[in-house]
Amino acid sequence: MHEMAKKRNELWAQTVIKGLESRNMSGYYAATKEEALKKALELIPEGSTVSMGGAMSAHEIGLVDAIKKGNYNFIDRDAAEDPRAAMLATYDADVFLASVNAMTQDGVLVNIDGNSNRVSAIAQGPKKVVFIVGMNKVCGDVDGALKRARNVAAPVNAQRFGLSTPCAKTGACMDCKSPDTICCQFLITRFSRHKDRIHVILVNEELGF
Repeated sequence: MHEMAKKRNELWAQTVIKGLESRNMSGYYAATKEEALKKALELIPEGSTVSMGGAMSAHEIGLVDAIKKGNYNFIDRDAAEDPRAAMLATYDADVFLASVNAMTQDGVLVNIDGNSNRVSAIAQGPKKVVFIVGMNKVCGDVDGALKRARNVAAPVNAQRFGLSTPCAKTGACMDCKSPDTICCQFLITRFSRHKDRIHVILVNEELGF
């Protein structure tokens, strides 16, 4: 990323953080992946039960590896003998790790899900949700965030999972009703009723899709 773009993002992040705070959510700025990892671990007490959805950004900053190697009880859905039981246990976790498909500059979070375990845990259940969000996912408004989620994040994820959806073939949302669609549930988080539950770490790097 060009240095001027990084400077712009650093300034823009302060607007996003103010927007989050106005919505009863906490926002933080991290210039690098390393700073983001440090801040995330500050928000997750040792001994916590931690779960996650399919947050590539959490992997990219090294957070998932740090949780697996550290003094935490990690609910690993991918390694579980009973994935459904692991997903249900997630709702009672201390911390849920996530990212967003997109968000707005005034702090609205936008997520799309297929199985809906991710968006349901974001909405309710885990005591704390920690989002790792690259500044590449910040959009001007909700319409822009929805367009990004549907036309950038969804096609890439459909391709990543080898799904047979129109967007996987064309690279753009076709508003399909394919059996493989991952656009089953849309979650727009505009306010957190519970203070200190939702924490968003904005990272001045391109993360996720």
